Amino acid sequence: MRRLLVASRNAKKLAELRRVVEAAGIVGLEVVGLDEVPSFPETPETGAMFEENALVKAYDGAMATGLPCIADDSGLAVDALSGMPGVLSARWSGGHGDDAANTALLLGQLADVPDERRGAAFVSVCALVVPTRELLADEDGPQVNETVVRGEWRGSIAREPRGANGFGYDPVFLPEGTDRTAAELTAVEKDASSHRARALEQLVPMLRTLAES
Repeated sequence: MRRLLVASRNAKKLAELRRVVEAAGIVGLEVVGLDEVPSFPETPETGAMFEENALVKAYDGAMATGLPCIADDSGLAVDALSGMPGVLSARWSGGHGDDAANTALLLGQLADVPDERRGAAFVSVCALVVPTRELLADEDGPQVNETVVRGEWRGSIAREPRGANGFGYDPVFLPEGTDRTAAELTAVEKDASSHRARALEQLVPMLRTLAES
């Protein structure tokens, strides 16, 4: 059984990737999170783009553990806010990971924005970094195989939170084609169209190769 590290402590992100692996019929791959490996120094997420942050996290995990590592950097890009909160989504209100405060601030900023201008997209960039023993031992510095993919989920921002599923801005995000928020969708429904699922699906061929190697 080959281990695949996900550079996250978010149980819902881990569960989502495990569902993707299972749905793809990939066997021989054990998905583990940061809490299941020895701790290591983590580079602060200071990149201006999702791609930068995802690659840094995946590289740190792969180099520290020797395991193939997937890292995701995701956020909400709101049209009326010129693509913000973007990479600042998790700390939009100042603190990190305060979903209620972040959502309340966003709704306050959009209070006077009419429905037709409340378009938005969830964005997920996933980076897969795969080291080898030979590469890790390279005296000139480690080299890795890197793959970066991007998934987007278009929709709009509701005027108040609804639903108890999901996390982050899910309760105020209305995906295109439905009048339910992302937090009102089942896990199966979300997996079928979410930004992270769309990104992860692009990595399935590489994950299958890892499982078979």
